[in-house]
Amino acid sequence: MTKLLTPFNSAGLTLSNRIVMAPMTRFRAEEDGTPLPIVADYYRQRASAGLIVTEGIWPSRRGQSGWRIPGLESERHVAGWRQVTEAVHAAGGRIFAQLMHGGRQGHPRSRILGDIPAGPSAVPVPGPVHVKDGKAAPIMPRAMTHDDIHTAVADHVAAARNAMRAGFDGVELHGANSYLIHQFLADNTNLRTDAYGGDISGRIRFPLELVQAIADAIGAGRLGLRLSPGNPQFGMEEASPAPVYRAFLARLDGLGLAYLHLTDDDRYPALADLRPRWHGTLIANVGENRTPTTREAGELLLATERADLVSYGRLFISNPDLPYRFAAGLPLNTHIDQRELYGHGAAGYTDYQAWPEPQPGAMSQP
Repeated sequence: MTKLLTPFNSAGLTLSNRIVMAPMTRFRAEEDGTPLPIVADYYRQRASAGLIVTEGIWPSRRGQSGWRIPGLESERHVAGWRQVTEAVHAAGGRIFAQLMHGGRQGHPRSRILGDIPAGPSAVPVPGPVHVKDGKAAPIMPRAMTHDDIHTAVADHVAAARNAMRAGFDGVELHGANSYLIHQFLADNTNLRTDAYGGDISGRIRFPLELVQAIADAIGAGRLGLRLSPGNPQFGMEEASPAPVYRAFLARLDGLGLAYLHLTDDDRYPALADLRPRWHGTLIANVGENRTPTTREAGELLLATERADLVSYGRLFISNPDLPYRFAAGLPLNTHIDQRELYGHGAAGYTDYQAWPEPQPGAMSQP
């Protein structure tokens, strides 16, 4: 029995193993953001993960980053996600909803409101950008007003409460990979000179207010946070991440969050620097912008105490039974149908096969 496959218990989490399914955008929602019925099948198939974190879900149409990305704003959304959580729970799994506000990400041609997205400052993403009918030149986002910032907090709180009504075990706040929180933290996307910018205390102010508001609404033990210090995706620039994230974690460490989900990067070894500064549960992801994480790499993270749990992304796409394959030493399916990765149907989504488990009394597969 490897440590990856041992149970994990903390104040906020009781998991059957230490393997986490990382959030991955798959575009399987209706145009209004309601998850398609096959989304329940997809997550049910992968319920043997100790914890599933869903793809990014927009908390309100104001935070929508793309077409056919799901939402958690309406009663229809809640009903759609309830089918997902019921399917996962019936299969013995645990699932958190990842709330993902696009901030400057997005384009009027892919937003229900048809409006201009808003971020900390009027800084566009590098182009071209994907829209529902192809590609387009990036547009100039609006700089958020103080009212916009307060509205974004309220939208997240409402979505977190909707997640609880939909039956999720908790919520992960997406503070990574170029989305709104990351935009407030990064050098080139936060050019503000007011209380929400300028120095480090200003840049971490909105993320802190947001975390605290959601923790107050649903309980800190039901809230996780994902961060990716130094990640350059979508044109993000952080010349010196360490002082910013050290200050941020110093303010978060005592809140009793369910976990910190931390992405490592070659430009800044976040796990080595921040793990000693975080005294709660830590999920490590070392596959972002690198090759997919192996079982051996996950075991090493746990053995060296750099993490309590390890998240896997791409391997879960093509191996719905990944924990079983790890446990039995079975071959992994490394082929992913790139043509259907961001399609809207079952192909390349729910048609990856699990390894047939041996029947009682039968010989194990080689």
